[in-house]
Formats: sequence, C-alpha cells, structure tokens
Amino acid sequence: MKIHFSGIGGTAMIGGAYLAKQKGYEIRGSDNPLYPPTSILVEKLSVPIYEYYKSSNLDWGPDIVVIGNALSRGNEEVETVLDKRMTYTSLPEWLRYNILQKRKSIVVSGTHGKTTTTSLIAWILKVANMKPGYLIGGYPIDFEFPAELGEENSYFVIEGDEYDTAFFDKRAKFLHYLPQVVVITSLEYDHSDIYNNIHEIEKAFQLLLRTVPSKGLVCLCGDNNAQILKEYCFSQSITYGFSDECLWKTKVEFSADNKQMEQHIYYKDKYLGKVTTSLFGNHNALNILCGVAVTHSLGIPFSVIRDGISSFRGVRRRQEIFFMAQGKTFIDDFAHHPTAIKETLLSFKMKYPDKRIIAVFEPRSNTTVTNIFQNEITDALSLANEVWITPIYREEKIPEEKRLNKIEIVEILNKRGIKANNAKTYDEIFQYLCNNLEGEVIVILMSNGACGHLRENIQNYYSKK
Repeated sequence: MKIHFSGIGGTAMIGGAYLAKQKGYEIRGSDNPLYPPTSILVEKLSVPIYEYYKSSNLDWGPDIVVIGNALSRGNEEVETVLDKRMTYTSLPEWLRYNILQKRKSIVVSGTHGKTTTTSLIAWILKVANMKPGYLIGGYPIDFEFPAELGEENSYFVIEGDEYDTAFFDKRAKFLHYLPQVVVITSLEYDHSDIYNNIHEIEKAFQLLLRTVPSKGLVCLCGDNNAQILKEYCFSQSITYGFSDECLWKTKVEFSADNKQMEQHIYYKDKYLGKVTTSLFGNHNALNILCGVAVTHSLGIPFSVIRDGISSFRGVRRRQEIFFMAQGKTFIDDFAHHPTAIKETLLSFKMKYPDKRIIAVFEPRSNTTVTNIFQNEITDALSLANEVWITPIYREEKIPEEKRLNKIEIVEILNKRGIKANNAKTYDEIFQYLCNNLEGEVIVILMSNGACGHLRENIQNYYSKK
C-alpha cells in the first residue's frame, strides 16, 4: 500500500506516517518548510518529502491520501485529490481503522497537560514492559520517536485533541479513537476558531465519554471544570487532584537543593508512597498524579510506577532548558493559553525564587491572537519580572477590533511595575537578549510555534561567545 501524507509536518501526522511505515507501507509526504523539532522528526522518517504543496507531488500514484487538518479548500493538493477522485481520509479516521481497532486505546484529553501526561503514561507502560503503542503530540526526551506501533491487543496511548478532524470532517479528533480509557485533565475555553463558547467544548467531551465502553475507565481531574463531566460517564470514573474530594490525591514538597519535586501519593486516603521527579510546578504534579492513577488502575505495581516517574525526563518544549551560559538560563515552553502561561511562570518562580524572570510571549494560537483572553493574558504575564510580546502571528488577517491589544497589555504591565515591551520585530528581542542581560536571569520563550526562530538564534550566538 502507498500512502501520501499531505501536511506531514504536523506532529501527529509525523507520528501517523511513522506508524504506517512500521506497518510496512510505502510512505511519502509534503508540507511547507519546517522548523525544529518537527523538521528533525521528518528527517528521521527517512521517506521522500516534497517541499510545498503541488499537484505533481501526487503523481507517484498513492493508494490513499491522508490529509492533515491544517489543509483546506484551495490547497493545490486538496484540489487535485478532489478533481481526480482519489481516495482520501483524515489522520484520526486512518488511525481508527488501521491502528486502534486492534489495540486498547488510552485517550488523554483536556485543555492542558495532554502531551506530558500522554508521554508519562506511555513511558510507565514501557518501563513495566507492557509493549505499548503510542502517538504523542510532542517530542518526549526519553523516546527515540514520538510514535510506536506496539503490539496488537496491547495498550495504545494517544493524545486526544478536541480540535476538528479535517476540512471535510468537523467532528473533534478524539471521537475517532475508540477509547478503553479516557483521561480529561482540564476543561477550559480554547480554539476560538472552532468553538463559540465553553459549552460547545463541553459538548464535544460529553460525546467522547459516550464512546467509552461500560467496562472502560474515565479519569477526571477533580480540581477544575473537568469534574462536571463525571455525570456523563457510562463507565467507572475516578478523580485525581489536590482537592480532598478526589479519589487520588497528592502533596508536594521539594528537595533541599530545589532540583527535585517530591510527591506523596494517596489513594482513598491511604498513603501509597513518594515519587520523585525533575519536573516542577503544580500542573506537572497533577500530570504525574494522573499518570499514577491510570497506570495503577491498569494493574501496574506502585514500585514500577515510581521507577517510571523518577526516570522520566519530560517533553521537549515543555519547560525545556535549551541553553545555559554565563548565569543565563534559556527555556523553551509551549505555553499558549493564559492558564498555561500562568502555571509555567509560577513553576519557575518556585524553582528559581531568587532570579529575574523574563517572559517572551508570542501570540500565535487562533485564540491568543485575538482579544478574547486580553485580561487573562495580562494577569498571567504579570507573574514575570520583565515581559516581551512578539509580533502577532498573521496579524493582518485579524480584524483590528478582534485583535489582541499588545499596547494595552504593555501599558498595564508597566503600571504594575513590570518592565514590558511591545516588540515590532523578533530581531529587536534577539538583540536585547544578546546585549542587555545582566546577572543571573531566566528567559522563557512561550509559543506554540517558531517564535521567530529565537531559540536557534540564541543558541548560535551564545555558543560562539
């Protein structure tokens, strides 16, 4: 079988192509120019990749074209597929019938924490030698590749996104995933280009819960809106969190040198033991507790779970330190929602209480480029000592009355005593970070995109000094 992946640069699409290659299919793909880490992953695939979308990319005669959800009508390959009546599908639908039907899906969903939690559960299953499969929407440090076929009839851990499936299928992606276990880490408003309000998002999660078999399991965070979904479960449900009402609870401490987070785990108010991790912050404590709750429910001994957590190093672009030099620590983080920005900054204030924190925020997601979260973004960035806001991604495509007002955010932050800057170019930020940093400082790049390639440019500059 010959499969062409149009939009192969999406992290899930790269993983899907890797799974198809593991199954022995002939694979090719196409996309616009890519940047790390996706460009590195695509290179690792070692399959022919066409740059840009062209009708001629399909001349090799694939049996089926998997079309990524970033593509829409007007795309040259999409139009070619339709004109020539080629067989096509979405990635979630392809996964359903080619991978998931013969495996037991663990679908990790929610507004925040999906990638880290998916990675951790998959890692614990690997440590337990359960030969899992997985498809992760990020690049875990401990994994050679963020996807693995695993064995048939084994567990398959997959990141479940509520974003729509494809231009021809507007259902949430996770509705295709045939879950045996569903995790819902949180429930907040996001994806304003798809959903009009939080109630529409909640409805998508309700539909997900309808697909869990009666003998399945639902694991909900009891500290946020996810808990309201409990009444829509048709199967056993468990809760986790800091709240007293949760079935699984945790208490957090820190090692003497402040380099490790120590979590005490309780189940039904019975103390199970302590786990130690290099990850930081309450949001990561919840991700870890969720990983414990799910894997323990699958029958994995607590001692094995503890070993898995202690050896888990996290995910690239999730609080990832990518360079350290002359007292300066540079961090790359995927935070692109006000809650994620807030939790990221809180965790670093916790880890580096005596250091100045500079937040570089790129408004890039379809929600944060608008003014929907104007006040929430302002309040979240207030946790930094200094703030730079980059140019808004594709600013010209957003009506001014709906656009994030960067000038207003900067003015409010400066009034609150926080040095804030509205950057007109990425080079302005780069020059400042190269020439104006004094003493020990933490610089956090927060974006779900390339952030003007600041990471690569900073690494190149400081590595030559």
